[in-house]
Amino acid sequence: MRLKSLVVAMAAVASLAPIASQAQSASENPWMVRVRATDLIWQNGQSGAVVQGANVKAANKVIPEFDVSYFFTKNIAAELVLTYPQTIQINAGASQSQLGTIKALPPSLLLQYHFTELGALKPYVGAGVNYTIFSSRNNLGNGAYSVGASSVGAVGQVGADYMLDKNWGLNLDVKYATMSTVVTSAAGVNGGTLTLNPWMPSVGVTYKF
Repeated sequence: MRLKSLVVAMAAVASLAPIASQAQSASENPWMVRVRATDLIWQNGQSGAVVQGANVKAANKVIPEFDVSYFFTKNIAAELVLTYPQTIQINAGASQSQLGTIKALPPSLLLQYHFTELGALKPYVGAGVNYTIFSSRNNLGNGAYSVGASSVGAVGQVGADYMLDKNWGLNLDVKYATMSTVVTSAAGVNGGTLTLNPWMPSVGVTYKF
């Protein structure tokens, strides 16, 4: 059901594609790509006896990010946010010693509005859905605990491109996503929920085709 929700959201955005042929200028390519450095700042909310009692937290991490945007009009675009599976360190205890690692692949799909009347500065806002796939899930406490397979949540975004010329620009972006996972013991006992909800400030380079 979670994967189905992401597919439905992507289909809804794709259904806007016919607008592009009518509203997009024939002389302007609708594609834009960005490469960013993104700081994952986890909020680490905790619930449940094991998660709270052990003070389980994910460690912040800087990751690479690659984004593809398609402009249906000069103001309205869809952005797909991508990376490769990232190794996330999970810590526990008062000293926050390493409990283990998991991998997270967190693609997001957003619908954006771009403000294009400010010259080289082009701010935007966006909202959409995040679907995070967790793998290497059984590495916590030497196999004593594991996390859930996936998480679906909302994601919001504010940012701006500063275009240096027709094609190249600099990007500053901040996203916030709702994301959580259940921690389960090897015996199958629910130990609680780790609510990650990351802030994701980013800086990067923009290329408009």
